[in-house]
Amino acid sequence: MEFGIFQSLYLPHTLSADDPIGAEHDRLMDEIEWLKAADRSGFKYTWSAEHHFLTEYSHLSASEAFLGYAAAVTERIHLGTGIFNITPPVNHPARIAERVAMIDQLSNGRFEFGTGRGSSSTEYMGFSIPSTDLTKEMYDEVLPEFKKMWTERDYNFEGRFFSMPKRTVHPSVFQKPHPPIWVAAGSPSTFEKAGRLGIGVLCFANESPDKLAPLIETYKKAVANAEPVGSYVNDNVMVTSQMLCLEDGKRAREVFCNSMIGYQNTLVFHYLDTFPKPAWVPPWPNLIPEPQLDNLEESISRHLVTVGDPDECTKAIERLTSIGADQVSFGMLSSSMPIEVAVEATETFGKHVLPQFDKDPVHRTTRHREAYLAKIGEAGMKKIADIERIRITMPKSI
Repeated sequence: MEFGIFQSLYLPHTLSADDPIGAEHDRLMDEIEWLKAADRSGFKYTWSAEHHFLTEYSHLSASEAFLGYAAAVTERIHLGTGIFNITPPVNHPARIAERVAMIDQLSNGRFEFGTGRGSSSTEYMGFSIPSTDLTKEMYDEVLPEFKKMWTERDYNFEGRFFSMPKRTVHPSVFQKPHPPIWVAAGSPSTFEKAGRLGIGVLCFANESPDKLAPLIETYKKAVANAEPVGSYVNDNVMVTSQMLCLEDGKRAREVFCNSMIGYQNTLVFHYLDTFPKPAWVPPWPNLIPEPQLDNLEESISRHLVTVGDPDECTKAIERLTSIGADQVSFGMLSSSMPIEVAVEATETFGKHVLPQFDKDPVHRTTRHREAYLAKIGEAGMKKIADIERIRITMPKSI
């Protein structure tokens, strides 16, 4: 099991009422401080959201800028997009290919390419896309093109949703043959599709581990016979959840119950209206209740939440390990908890819990990529290098 953090720049009104502009800047800087704490505490991944127009829920609209800065202030942690929206009206595919390569270069090969099509009508309609069905068709057209853009000297494409004359995309990606590819998934069909395409899954733990287990099983069955859309299979399931691990379990409970988790979950189902909505979610504008000590205690005792002291958090991670998750990422600042608490909890988890589960110093995605390079051997690696040299250096005919 590996671990990461999920960053989305959540800005509830309680934090911004007195000074909206200053509060937005302060919370953005909090995200950077938390990221640095995760890096030094042994977390292997950070996932940066891309959302547009979603007031309070997420103000992180330009993850390429955020991750470029993050590359300079971290050393080991992999920098993932959770996600880049690859639909052409939101981001032209060539611009996505350029951004991926640039961050991969600046981070010395620490980039993870999380993809998606947007999960909110507020977002895709804001870019004049009329329906979610159309975003699926756009995604399917665009995704296979990235591998070609990173490897072909005279890339061109004529499709339904975008087209390009012959052009060479620069810079090259740092990782060879390319960074790991992922997709955000919420429905069973997307888990199966991701496995079939040989790409990793980014998902949310909106339900209990028992209800998430069949989705992971669906993915694992499909990925075993993948026909990868990239050069290699990225067999990985990342689950996004919450965490508050403190030496004092009682204090962890009190902070968690006063961190506006219920309000953030309300905004999830209000804005992300393509997500399956559980029956317990009330209709907007009714709010999901904030956790109370008694029901939180029950969830902790059933190992459903990673909240409490290190021993209690260890049991919760064991539960997620048992259903086949490969990585758990924590959206701790998707709450109103103070940055000091988030850093303390990250360091506490990194000291006491993380080492029990993650014993490999190498990232799982790196293992997959290295296995592919070993499989193709020296001749295959030379071919990749030769293609790249020709793509970059040979002048084109005029």
